[in-house]
Formats: sequence, structure tokens, C-alpha cells
Amino acid sequence: MAVPGAADAQDAPPVGAEALDPAKAAALGEAMRAAELWIDGQRRYRRIPAISAALVRGDATVWAKGFGTTDRAGRIPATPDTIYSICSISKLFTAVALMQQWERGTVALDAPIERYLPWARLADDPRDSVPITLRGLLTHSAGLPREADFPYWTGPDFAFPSQAQVRVAIREQTPLYPASTTWQYSNLGLTLVGETVEAVSGTPYADYVHANILGPLGLDDTRVGIPAQLYGQQMAVGWGALEADGARPEVGLFDPAGITPAAGFTASVADLAKFASWTFRLASSGEEEVLRPSTLREMQRVHYISPDWETSWGLGFSVRQEGGTTVVGHGGACPGYRSALMLAPSESMGVAVAMNAMDDPGGIARGIAALVKARGEAAPFDPVAGVDLADYAGVYSGQPWDSDFMLIPWAGGLTWLDPDAVEPARALWRLKPLGGDRFRVVTDKGAEREAVTFERDAAGQVRAIRRHANLSPRLRGL
Repeated sequence: MAVPGAADAQDAPPVGAEALDPAKAAALGEAMRAAELWIDGQRRYRRIPAISAALVRGDATVWAKGFGTTDRAGRIPATPDTIYSICSISKLFTAVALMQQWERGTVALDAPIERYLPWARLADDPRDSVPITLRGLLTHSAGLPREADFPYWTGPDFAFPSQAQVRVAIREQTPLYPASTTWQYSNLGLTLVGETVEAVSGTPYADYVHANILGPLGLDDTRVGIPAQLYGQQMAVGWGALEADGARPEVGLFDPAGITPAAGFTASVADLAKFASWTFRLASSGEEEVLRPSTLREMQRVHYISPDWETSWGLGFSVRQEGGTTVVGHGGACPGYRSALMLAPSESMGVAVAMNAMDDPGGIARGIAALVKARGEAAPFDPVAGVDLADYAGVYSGQPWDSDFMLIPWAGGLTWLDPDAVEPARALWRLKPLGGDRFRVVTDKGAEREAVTFERDAAGQVRAIRRHANLSPRLRGL
């Protein structure tokens, strides 16, 4: 599904779309065309060098695409196979590894962590507390400090500690809270989970994960660590937050070292999509693959909810409700990179997004899902003889009141798409074809409003849309 006018968007062949009936396939095609236009608009407005995204339904990646470029010179296009730091999404792989050991009976989730890591004893704390356990670490409710006691998120060097340094420093760290009383996100906690996997398996953490998770799932572009040899090539160069002048500073390459189980993985969205497909396949097949289906269900249910009921967490997975649907997954933020993996198990639908700048991949993921939902719920208009919707599709000027907007085919008519909107599905309004270059505005509640007309030039090409007597010029087609 190439997007004319967005030459720097790169496709991956959709897999599994042929399994949809024609109407659903057409609806998905229109939704993803809208998503492509919107994502590329977000990239341009926010000055994000590269974004890669994928949509999964069941066991298939039905759409995947890259936008922008990944190198300093702006010559290498982003694709679904571009590698990004996925930072805290690493925690999902660490959690899966730990739960494999739980299945084998080598760990108990509610045993004190010192049973497996005798050195992981924090400084004495006079407050009354239950023991720090693996369940507490997986749910970020163990009361641990957020970080090992090193300034590794401070640039420009991002000096991460070694594994040995983490082990020594923890003896001088004090819990922030008594265990099980407060939700406190902790990279230190998931680092200890990875250390536990290494201790009980007798295998170095990276080797264990590759042999027991990445290899069996065919995640060839997912690595435990940063592939420095691919930096600026298949791995995107990282960029920082947007400055007031519209620039983003380059962020140097970093080595997560001793914090790797919590934040050290790199991956492509194509591989994150495979991981998402595995979770849906495991749930539907009932057959063991890397984990037992019942173990994954256990990981994706709520094991801790904060006293204010604002935050809930599973075993490694975040767990929350969005519009009545349970959504699980994780986000990632490391210097120069952001990522998001959102899964709706009840719908067997997942979205993966990665970018090489400090911005909002979760917003992009939610926008993709919302556009798919909106198109699926859109009642189609009856066709009108002689109306070719492609004639009207294009980019129109909203100046001086607004930036450009787009009109695209949508369920038998057109819809207005704002590429600058944070929530694109909330900014949609539809145009119902009447014939003779006339359309009628239809609200999201189905109410019919005013008529609009399109004007053509001497060559018969649509040149503007007229609404309330005012014109918005058509700048180009799609």
C-alpha cells in the first residue's frame, strides 16, 4: 500500500490479508492508507527522522511500514526491518524467561529474592515490610529504587554500570517503600529478574534468551544488546527531544551493560509483530510454544493494582483498560529511541511502533488502532453512478486557519483526515456522495448536515472544495 506523495515510506508485503473477506480487506486497506498518511504527517510535523510500525491480527502481520530515513545523511529509508533500541520492552523477554523457569519449578514467585541472589540484599531499612519477591519485581511493587545507583540516563556518555557494579552497589541502596505498598517502576527490579534467570539456569542471560526465546520464535533481528556494527545502517541513528528551534540533537550510541535485562534489547517492528503473533497463537492454539498458554494468561492478568487504582500490572506486562477492552504490552524509552507494543488479547490485535527520536510512539499506536476501529464501524454509503472518489482525494489547504488536511476514500464516500491531529479518529468527518461534484457532511452520529461542492479547472481536474461559500484549494493528489 504505497502512499503517493510520501516517497520515503517503505512497505513490507502484508501477510494474511488474503484471509479476510473482500469487504473486510477493503476496509482494512482504507484504514491503513489513512494510517500511513497520518503517520507520515505526524513524522513531518514533529520532525521525527524515522518511524516504523506494524499491525497484527491473530497469527498474521497484516500491515507493516517504515517512514522517513534512519541515517545522518537522510539516505537510508526506514522499513519494518529497521532496528531500534526497544529499551523497556526488553522487560517482556526477561519476564518470559523467568516464567519459563517458573514452569520448570526452579523459582517460586513469592519466595524472597535472596533465595536466588544472595548478594541482592539492600541496605537495612527500619520500616516494616514483607519480603522482596520475584512477583514484586515483575509488577514493580517491590519498593525498590527506580535505578541502580549510577547516573546512566545522563548524557552525553550514558555511562551504564557493569553487571559487577550493579551487584556491589545494591548493598548500599535502600528500598524507597515497604514492599507491596506502592507501585514504583524499577529498572533495577527487572535487572534482578534477569540475574535470577542467569543464576537458576546456569547460563549467561543473553545466551539463555537467544536459545530459549529469540531462536525458537524466529526473531532474527532482535538482540540482547546494541549491534554497534549496524548503527547508522540497519540500526537507526538516535535523536533527542525536539528543541524550540525545531531541531533534534543527535544522541550517541550507548551500551546498557549491567541493565540489559531491563533496557538493553534492540529489535525491528517486524520482529515485535512476530512476538505479538506468538502471544495470540499461544492463546488460540492451546499448545505449548516457548510457554504454556496458561502461563501467558497468568502474565497478562492483573497481579498488582496501586492503592489509588490508577496503575495495574501483570507479570512483566502492563495491563489496563481502554474503552472497555483489556490492553497489555509495554513501552520503551532509551536515549534517542522510543517504542510501544500494544496488544488486545480479546481481539487478537496488536500494534508495534518504534522511532529514533524522543516522542510518542504510544500515541501513534493508539492512533493506528483507532483508525482501524473507526473504519470497521463506518456504515458504507451507497455508490452513486458517475462518482469516482479518487477524483476528489488529495491534500487541501486549510490556511490561514489551519494546516493542510486530506480527503481520502472511506466507506463509499470521503473522510477528512487531519495529519496534525493527535487523535486522528476523533478528527474524522465524512462526506456522502450526492452526484455532480456534490457531497453532504455526515457527523460521527450519522446526522446529515450541509452540502459541499467541489470545483474543477478547465482540464476537468478537481481544484478546490467549497464549504459555507468558502474555498479550500486542492494542493495535490494522493
